[in-house]
Amino acid sequence: MRLFGFTVGRTKSLAQAVPARGTGGWFGLIREGFAGAWQRNVECDSREGLLAFSAVYACVNRIASDIAKLRIRLVEMTKDGIWVEVDRASPFWPALRRPNRYQNRIQFFTAWLVSKLLHGNAYVLKERDARGVVVRLYVLDPTRVTPLVASDGGVYYQIATDALSGITNGVTVPASEVIHDRGMTPFHPLLGVSPVYAYGSSGTQGNRIQANSATFFQNMSRPSGMLTAPARIADETAGRIKAEFETNFGSSNLGRLFVAGDGLKYEAMTIPASDAQLIEQLRWTVEDVARAHSMPLYKIGAGQMPTNNNVEALQRQYYDDCLQIHIEAIELLLDEALGIGEANNSDLGTEFDLEGLMRMDTAAQYDSIGKAIQGRWMSPNEGRLKANLPPVKGGESPLAQHQDYSLSALAKRDAMANPFDPAGATSPPAPPAPPPAVEPPPGEAKVFAMFDKITKAFDVEHA
Repeated sequence: MRLFGFTVGRTKSLAQAVPARGTGGWFGLIREGFAGAWQRNVECDSREGLLAFSAVYACVNRIASDIAKLRIRLVEMTKDGIWVEVDRASPFWPALRRPNRYQNRIQFFTAWLVSKLLHGNAYVLKERDARGVVVRLYVLDPTRVTPLVASDGGVYYQIATDALSGITNGVTVPASEVIHDRGMTPFHPLLGVSPVYAYGSSGTQGNRIQANSATFFQNMSRPSGMLTAPARIADETAGRIKAEFETNFGSSNLGRLFVAGDGLKYEAMTIPASDAQLIEQLRWTVEDVARAHSMPLYKIGAGQMPTNNNVEALQRQYYDDCLQIHIEAIELLLDEALGIGEANNSDLGTEFDLEGLMRMDTAAQYDSIGKAIQGRWMSPNEGRLKANLPPVKGGESPLAQHQDYSLSALAKRDAMANPFDPAGATSPPAPPAPPPAVEPPPGEAKVFAMFDKITKAFDVEHA
C-alpha cells in the first residue's frame, strides 16, 4: 500500500517484529511513589491529573511556548563558513512554514514538545510529494504509536487510526517515515522517559495538599474532632449525640454556639497546617517538579527573581540549562527528516532564530551594538539590522580610521632592513642649493667696480 507517497510493504522481518519494551518482563516495571505504595493502593496521579498541578503546567507550558515562539529558518553555509537564510523558493520551505493543514508553526512545535515532556516521546509522521520531498508533518498521539523491532534489527512504527493525520486504518511504517524525538532512554533505546517519571510522587503530593486545603476551607477552616465524656456512655447515646452534633453544627451550621453538658468535651483531631509544615511541603513539591525540568524557579513564579540586572546572562543560563537540548534535538531531527544537514553531506540545515529568546534591554542592546561597531567587526548596517532598523547608504562595511593599517601591511613593513626608513635612504639629505647671483643693472656696474678698487687699495695700504 502507499501512504503519503511512500510504498509500505509487509516483509518477512516485519511480520516477526515485536513491540519495543523496557525491562520488567511481561508486566513491565512496577512504579510506586514509595516502598509499599502499590500494596496499599497508593498510586501517583495520571498525566492529566499531574497537569492540574500548577508547577507541572507552568514548566511544560513555559518550555514548549518559549521554543515554539522562535522562528525556524532554512539556512545554507557559504564558502566563508557563514550560515545565511535560504531563498523562500526552496522545496524544503513548505513543511517548515506550514507543517500541516490544521496547525501553524507555533502550534506544531508546541504539540511536539508537550508530547515529549509529558510522554517522553514525540512522533511526527512525514508526508511526501511525488518527488519524495517532505511537504507535510503531523504530530501523532503518542498513545497510538508503538515502536516495533524486526528480527533483522529494522525499526518500524505501528500507528493506530488518526483522522487528523489522514490514517483511517492502522498502519505500520518504517522508521524513515517517522520523526521520533525521545527523552532520556534508561530502559530501551527506542522508549523515552518523561520527567513525569521523576516528579510523579511530588506532583501527586502537591495535588493532595491543595485538595486537602480546599476541603478544610470548605469546612470554614474548622478541623474535624471528637466528643469525649468523663465516663463510659452507651452506644445508643453516643450515636444520638453524634447525629445531633452533626445536624446542629455541621455543613451550613458551622460557627454556631455549642453548649456541652454532662462533662462532654470537644477535641480537634486534624493536625494544624503550621504543625504539618503545609507551606514548606507544598514549596518542596514545586521545587522538585522544576528540578526535573531543569527550570529556574523564578521562571515559573515560584522563586525570588535574581538581583542580577543582566537580562541576557539570565536568558543564556536558562537556555543552556533547560532549552538547548530540546532545540538541538529538533534541529537535528528536522535535518534528517528533510534529507539535509551534515549527516547527508548537505550545506543546508535548519536552525531556530535565537534572537527571539536572547533579547536584552534597550540600553544594553544599543551599548553592545555600539561597541561592536567601534570594535570594527560589525558594520553600521549590521548593527541597525539587530535593532530592527533599515540600512543606510555607506554603512555596508565596518569602519576604521584612515591612519590604521592591516596586520599584513605592518608585517611587510617590519620585514624591511630598516622598518623606520621604508624608502631605503642611508645618507643625510643634501643641503639646499645657493640662490643664483643677481647681476646689477649696467649703469651701476661701473660704480660697484670703482668702489671695489678703492676698497682693495685701502686694504693694501693698511695691511
